[in-house]
Amino acid sequence: MAQEPLISVRNVNHYYGTGALRKQILFDITTSFDPGEIVILTGPSGSGKTTLLTLAGALRSVNDGSLTVLGQELNGASAENLGLIRRSIGFIFQAHNLLDALTARQNVQMSLLLHSGVTREHADERATEMLSAVGLAERINYYPSEMSGGQKQRVAIARALIARPKIVLADEPTAALDKKSGREVVEILQQLARQQGTAILMVTHDNRILDVADRILTLEDGRISSFAKGLTANAGHMLDSLSQLNQRGMLMRHMRDITADNFVKLLEDSTLELEQLLKTLEVAEQRVSQTMLDQVLVAATEKIVEMLDAERGAIFLVDEPNRKLRSKVATSDGGAPLEIVVSLDEGIAGLVARTGKALNVSDAQAHPMFNAAVDRSSGFVTRNIICLPILNRAGAVFAVAQLLNKKGEKPFGSEDEKLFENFARPLGLILESCVRLRSVAKSGAEQLSAPSLLESPGTP
Repeated sequence: MAQEPLISVRNVNHYYGTGALRKQILFDITTSFDPGEIVILTGPSGSGKTTLLTLAGALRSVNDGSLTVLGQELNGASAENLGLIRRSIGFIFQAHNLLDALTARQNVQMSLLLHSGVTREHADERATEMLSAVGLAERINYYPSEMSGGQKQRVAIARALIARPKIVLADEPTAALDKKSGREVVEILQQLARQQGTAILMVTHDNRILDVADRILTLEDGRISSFAKGLTANAGHMLDSLSQLNQRGMLMRHMRDITADNFVKLLEDSTLELEQLLKTLEVAEQRVSQTMLDQVLVAATEKIVEMLDAERGAIFLVDEPNRKLRSKVATSDGGAPLEIVVSLDEGIAGLVARTGKALNVSDAQAHPMFNAAVDRSSGFVTRNIICLPILNRAGAVFAVAQLLNKKGEKPFGSEDEKLFENFARPLGLILESCVRLRSVAKSGAEQLSAPSLLESPGTP
């Protein structure tokens, strides 16, 4: 059973100022954040990242739209209720905001003592546990002035997590830290949040930590944008810079002039940067290969079922090499999609895939090509079927849409065929793109695991 989102944002708009000075910062933002999910919010300065973060943290009032946090609607909430919600959220900021007059343990204790019914002894015990968990067991009685930037940020993390919040909001938590300290901070945050089942929403410009995210949400000019667009732009800029550097001969001259120590440092830095880039790309490829195609198939099937008023539907992808049709079916009862694999050489869907011609069957059980085995395995009784080909850009059939049982007394008609034709082409383009992305991700992984060309036999 799916868990309810801890934060749900629906059609949120936000403005600063009034009258002629009124300026819109967020535009129709709709998203959600689930338990145990780590989401990185990225985008250029001024895109609305911090505004969205502070709205989700009940630090600002919602102007327009719906924003629920832990089941509580923030739009129109009283100051008292906003304050109660804030106590259930852990906050981590770029500036650690520690009190210099208090030790690390005392700084962490304060966050827990704000909650009613908590004794000082319990707060002291929990603070010690949390500081030990972030690697500061030997510095629990140190003052902020006696700690490094990374150690102070660890104290801030311990303070944010001591009350076991369901939500942690972090605004540029690694901006003031060096690479090593920044990496340690996000890994600790990731580990502790996962152990406590906490959802993390983190604003950052730090590309070195993108790989810790379960999901990356990009804001651009106050609107949710595609992460792929930003990643493509950044990668393109990086590769273009390297290309220009090499063309000018500067790279070779730089390598000749660099000292041994600096060369080692350059390799270490480059390895770290490339490792993070590969991890980020790996996360993206995994999501493409494992979820994107399945999500598009299920969502498209559900929409077709709704538009043609059918009881059940499926989109089969043609697997020509194995002579199979593979599908995920959007079930009418809202259950998990059913995976079905049938022969390309049998059944009504197979016939449509082979001929490229639509079939509208008013009595499925009487049709000679009907595959009753699927009904027997699923427990579903098929009365009538409309089955339609989906073409790729080359005009070849690469998928088949099949709808079962028109609701009501009548079977599917010619108007249903015409309705499907209206969105068959764009649906085909979307599905083909997903299939291609999946293929690229798979082939890329195979190439990485293949033997080196230098090891190939017969190399001159």
